[in-house]
Amino acid sequence: MLILLPPSETKRAGGDGPSWRPDALAYPQLSSAREQVMDALVALSGDEDAAARVLKLSTRQRGEVALNAALRDSPTMPALDRYTGVLFDALDAASLDAPARAWVGAHVAIHSAPFGLVGALDPIPAYRLGAGIRVPGLPTMRALWADAVGAAIAASAPSFVLDLRSEAYEALGPVPSGIPQAYVRVVSEGPDGAVRALNHFNKHAKGELVRRLSASRPEVAGQDALVRWAQDEGIVLRPSAAGELELVALPATR
Repeated sequence: MLILLPPSETKRAGGDGPSWRPDALAYPQLSSAREQVMDALVALSGDEDAAARVLKLSTRQRGEVALNAALRDSPTMPALDRYTGVLFDALDAASLDAPARAWVGAHVAIHSAPFGLVGALDPIPAYRLGAGIRVPGLPTMRALWADAVGAAIAASAPSFVLDLRSEAYEALGPVPSGIPQAYVRVVSEGPDGAVRALNHFNKHAKGELVRRLSASRPEVAGQDALVRWAQDEGIVLRPSAAGELELVALPATR
C-alpha cells in the first residue's frame, strides 16, 4: 500500500542533514522537474519584493524568501519531520517507535510543490511554495507535475493507493486510473445520522489514521482489506456513494 499525504504550509526550520541532493529522494524520474523548480525559486529570490508578491507573503512572512534563496545550500531533515501543522501534529512523528517510523518510511509519500512526491523519510530543505503559485519561468504547478507524478506512481507499481491529499494536491498528480485506489474524505456523523464534511478536523483525522496504521502495520493489498482493518480497530471507514472512502473523524488516542 502507498499512502499519499499533502504537505503543510508550516515547517520546522533548520536540520542536521547535508544540503539537498537529487539522488537522495525517491521517485528519481522527477529529478528534472525538481531542478527546474529549484532554479526558478532561487532566481525569483534575487528580488525580495517580487518574490513576496509571487509567493503571496505577508509583511511578517517576507523572511521566508531567504529559505528559497538558500534551497541548494541549506541543511535538510526528513520530510516527515520537516512538516508541522494539524495533520503532522496528529501523526506526531517524533513519538513514533522505530518499527512504526520504518513502516511510514516504506509506505508514505508526501506531495510537495517544489519536489513532487517524496518519500516520508527523504531529506528536504525548508522552502516556501504552495500548490496554487505560478513561479516566473515555470508552467503552472499542475502542468509541471500532473503527468510526471502520475507516471512516477505508476512506475512504483503499488498494490493499492490510499489518497489522503487535499484536492489541490490531488490535482497536481492524479493516481492513474488503472491502479487500485481510494480517495479519503473526512466527515462527521451527527446524532441524527446526518453526515457532514469537515475542514480543520479533516487534517487531524488523516494524521491520526496514518499513526494508527503505523502502530498496527497491517498487510493491506486493497480497499476491502483496509476497511476490514479499520473495523477491527474501531475506525469508521466506509465506501461512499461518490466512489470515495468516508472516514468518520477519529477520537484522539493520546
